[in-house]
Amino acid sequence: MTTDTASAPAPAPLPLLVLGQGTDLHTERGVECPGDLPAASDPDLVERARAAKAALGDRVFVLGHHYQRDEVIEFADVTGDSFKLAREAAARPDAPYIVFCGVHFMAESADILTSDEQTVILPDLAAGCSMADMAAIAQVEDCWEQLTAAGVAEQTIPVTYMNSAAAIKAFTGRHGGTICTSSNARTALDWAFEQVGGVGLDGTGTGKVLFLPDQHLGRNTAVRELGLSLDDCVVWDPHRPNGGLTREQLENARMILWRGHCSVHGRFSVDAVEAARREIPGVKVIVHPECQYEVVERADEVGSTEKIIQTIAAAPAGTSWVVGTELNLVRRLAQQFPEQRIAFLEKNVCYCSTMNRIDLPHLVWALESLVEGRVVNPIRVDPTVAAEARAALDRMLALPGTTHKD
Repeated sequence: MTTDTASAPAPAPLPLLVLGQGTDLHTERGVECPGDLPAASDPDLVERARAAKAALGDRVFVLGHHYQRDEVIEFADVTGDSFKLAREAAARPDAPYIVFCGVHFMAESADILTSDEQTVILPDLAAGCSMADMAAIAQVEDCWEQLTAAGVAEQTIPVTYMNSAAAIKAFTGRHGGTICTSSNARTALDWAFEQVGGVGLDGTGTGKVLFLPDQHLGRNTAVRELGLSLDDCVVWDPHRPNGGLTREQLENARMILWRGHCSVHGRFSVDAVEAARREIPGVKVIVHPECQYEVVERADEVGSTEKIIQTIAAAPAGTSWVVGTELNLVRRLAQQFPEQRIAFLEKNVCYCSTMNRIDLPHLVWALESLVEGRVVNPIRVDPTVAAEARAALDRMLALPGTTHKD
């Protein structure tokens, strides 16, 4: 849209359902939001965190994911997306302790990439990822067996999103596949199709990609960036016999998408995009590629968390944005760029409940324990799993143009 917004009146804040008290059955999740917004930081805990971090000095390196609450980000030595943070940890070999304020699969990636002399700590072991949990290793192994029985496994290569458990990354490494981030998914898919005979934009070719665990990133990349059609994509449902697919469907497919999604990004809807355009003059809609295809198609900009931040940072003053990503980050962007008008895309919005399990009490506990000489909640990936996962990560790192961004 090209409407001039410089003189447009500031839009009224989009109302939010009280978190934990609303249901929207039209979302993928279809359940209530998981709880209230976090309470304000306890000043005493803030001081204890500062004291513990100062006492530890260079022995600890604290990583803060963009979706963390502000009270945690305040104590992060570096902020970013998951893969960037894992590589930042590996770049600090002199820090024996890495405190990862993120979720479990992120801490696993950091453990895989750091040295044996370093210990990665997750302040709360309950900080998981619903998307990663949608692909269990037993389910994925069963899927591969059924693809083999259907006669398509030899034509198929796995590509796994960074937002996955170490065991799934290891599966990918064992089968010659690669990992991707939301920034380099197209490059990863280009590489994967080259391994199985090319993508065949004219509809030819039989090579396939098994894309794990986020169906939306896989579909959006394949259709919007590689030129495949929606008909080239099928969804493997691990809870149905044979994934709910016939042999003919598997033979004709180019993208076999795992039935997984992000419980936050899956909530954003076409109705929300249309409402924002009606209510906010000249608004720009920017969303993450984990959103549903129909939502992404109606957005002005699509990109990783890092791209969302960079796009808004570079936008002229007076620009109006609605942002389709996690609540804590959108709030932070609104604070950092007050000269712009920034709002949530969805009126019924949830923060990432598992990410928010890393709160100041857990961070203080982890840091004070280190001061006392105790290591709590260490994340250690089995060496065999780590080696196979590292093989898949190394293939990604060898892809042209790959950066640290998610």
